[in-house]
Amino acid sequence: MATGNWTRVSEFILMSFSSLPTEIQSLLFLAFLVIYLVTLMGNSLIILVTLGDPMLHSPMYFFLRNLSFLEIGFTLAIVPKMLETLLAQDTTISFLGCATQMYFLFFFGVNECFLLATMAYDRYVAICSPLHYPVIMNQRTCAKLVAISWSPGFPLGIVQTTWLFSFPFCGNNKVNHFFCDSPPVLRLVCADTALFEIYAIVGTILIVMIPCLLILCSYMHIAAAILKIPSAKGKNKAFSTCSSHLLVVSLFYVSLSLTYFRPKSNNSPESKKMLSLSYTVVTPMLNPIIYSLRNKEVKNALSRTFHKALALRNCTP
Repeated sequence: MATGNWTRVSEFILMSFSSLPTEIQSLLFLAFLVIYLVTLMGNSLIILVTLGDPMLHSPMYFFLRNLSFLEIGFTLAIVPKMLETLLAQDTTISFLGCATQMYFLFFFGVNECFLLATMAYDRYVAICSPLHYPVIMNQRTCAKLVAISWSPGFPLGIVQTTWLFSFPFCGNNKVNHFFCDSPPVLRLVCADTALFEIYAIVGTILIVMIPCLLILCSYMHIAAAILKIPSAKGKNKAFSTCSSHLLVVSLFYVSLSLTYFRPKSNNSPESKKMLSLSYTVVTPMLNPIIYSLRNKEVKNALSRTFHKALALRNCTP
């Protein structure tokens, strides 16, 4: 523990984008509000369509529905407070509120890593063992895989958040970020955090690398299977079934890696804020768009849903 006097911190101040002129902050508010609404509507639509359309009652869309749930939760944990800091200039967040936000950041972020790996396994089975796919990826197996994907975030989030917020915070309560991320909050601690930092670094590497390696392994087998398909049409059809997932994975892991694994010398607080926007704000919005625009089945289901809704509206007196 730190020696000497220290003031108990009851709230934090999120610096957010306070260094920018008010006019720029107003423009950012409008831009992020539009992105936020598109994210909620897009992911909600994916959930409703995959639930309501019998043609999409397959493992692939079951996993996609869970991904949309994660994206909505992730967005709700971060964006509303960020919008509040930009609009009302209320940059304070309570001690408990900061800890809660950090917990949900870990919870949804970790679970998304593992769910993306599960979706890669689903594509591996579909392309490498198409005849056995219905047997292997049955309803019970899919439910187990989703339960496993949703499990790691709970204990890891609890341990890391509880441990970090058990440290004393000395006077300075300004978090140089637009949400309560672990590194900027850790800088405010006035105690020896060497053990926690080792745990955090090792934990982050394992959480990111284990699912990433599973995804790479799956796609290596997928690529080998696609190359064995004799016709170009067959190759294109096989690749199209996993292209949306591959694009989503690339966006997520590239933005995450650039945020947390860059050298400290190249990682200023301002640049980290901009990089954090990519996986906290932009990627959750792009995922439903990618799956809608690059997937013929989803586009057809959206069209059927729209026409049904239009028909019901016309029939209503």
